[in-house]
Amino acid sequence: MVKGIEHTAIASPDPHKLAHWYVEHLDFVVNYQSSNSKTTFVKASDGSMIEIIESNGAPPAALDMKAAGLRHLAIAVADFDAVYERLKDPGCFIPDRAGEEGPGTRWCSSPTATGTFCICCNGRSRCRRRGAYGRR
Repeated sequence: MVKGIEHTAIASPDPHKLAHWYVEHLDFVVNYQSSNSKTTFVKASDGSMIEIIESNGAPPAALDMKAAGLRHLAIAVADFDAVYERLKDPGCFIPDRAGEEGPGTRWCSSPTATGTFCICCNGRSRCRRRGAYGRR
């Protein structure tokens, strides 16, 4: 029986810097750091993890939110407004996505990642309002 997603991976030119960003801005902890590569796992308080691996050095393709593949991570937070304020510093790019954000959903990107993630407050995200999670 599948219980959920244990972790996902993000390729970054500087895995240690990105891991530190998750620790500093989103209260993750470093769960594992490889002794023979730059691979680092960071873990949220609910146990979910992100593996951060070193990218191959090629410039990232232009972000196309409609192209096939993983497009974002939804990060659940307890205090949406407080986390959003913390992310509005120079270490986080918050693109203008007017019309794409609903109550409790904001888009932002970390400094050394190539993708975008959104932060969602439990119970307030568009996914939950639209029933994307199905019955519980």
